[in-house]
Amino acid sequence: MTRPVKLGRLTLGGGNPVWVQSMTNTDTRDVPATLQQIRQLADAGCDIVRVSVYDEECARAVRQLVDGSPVPLVADIHFNHRLAIMAAENGISKLRINPGNIGGEQNVRELAAVAKAHQIPIRIGVNTGSVEKEILEKYGHPCAEGLVESALKHARMLEKVGFEDIVLSMKASDVRLTIETYELAAKSCDYPLHVGVTEAGLPGQGTIKSAIGIGSLLARGIGDTIRVSLSGDPVPEAAAAWSILRALNLRTSGVQLVSCPTCGRTSIDVAGIAARVEKELADITVPLKVAVMGCVVNGPGEAREADVGIAGGKDCGALFIKGEPPRKVEGDLAAELIRVVREMAAEREG
Repeated sequence: MTRPVKLGRLTLGGGNPVWVQSMTNTDTRDVPATLQQIRQLADAGCDIVRVSVYDEECARAVRQLVDGSPVPLVADIHFNHRLAIMAAENGISKLRINPGNIGGEQNVRELAAVAKAHQIPIRIGVNTGSVEKEILEKYGHPCAEGLVESALKHARMLEKVGFEDIVLSMKASDVRLTIETYELAAKSCDYPLHVGVTEAGLPGQGTIKSAIGIGSLLARGIGDTIRVSLSGDPVPEAAAAWSILRALNLRTSGVQLVSCPTCGRTSIDVAGIAARVEKELADITVPLKVAVMGCVVNGPGEAREADVGIAGGKDCGALFIKGEPPRKVEGDLAAELIRVVREMAAEREG
């Protein structure tokens, strides 16, 4: 188990939930636009949001962003330790830096003192595209050993000045390399790990790469917070992250939909019913498993195991409500399924 590290009102590691995060791609200096995207990401399920802080105007904007954000914010900073100090003094909940590129031990010491005073953790983020020249020369190419060595070298710079509220990430765009790197890191230290496949690509292929890489690690118990990195609008990253966590039963809030792929025996519009159910129940936060099944082979069994499920028959369906005998439903099967799920959600909330 990794050590616990506080991040605003959340705690990373120490057996706490795996938190979902993403990053804004607005101009951070544009406070209204950045706040709007932060809120969209929070509404989509992000527990943490990161913003780029690349000049003093961005660092000054942090105060308004923090005041208006519904979730803890992380400042992403490179090369200038004074921007990190400004962000810390303006209320940021976490810093993402590489201690090796902010100007030597004195700057690291100064930043660490401010972070400690404000109780702000620091994430050391190493990517295959930013591994130090000497480590690349040592190994010949980006590899798991080199990425972990780089991250731990940076961590020691902070440890040397008495700072230990550290989170590590060591990302690659190659899925196998990502998995190998985090497996090695998990054996090498107990710092909380921020897991992701960097530069995964566009939604679609990038989502699949992220699901394989992140999912494989989470299934091994590796990872304390995750970010799915997709080109374009960051909001779909949150949905993809939640799908990964729900598939592994690591986060269970909301409706988990089970639906069959359909075959020649299918007697109802499984895809249409499932799409409507998923859309109309998207606002439910109570953990519920809902099944939409199309025939008598696997349908009754899967529907029976769900909290609420329907197994299709010709022009009708059998509705299963956990613990009750199934009943025949005719007409608008989706509407009846949605009604029953909402009733169950209301009862459980109450």
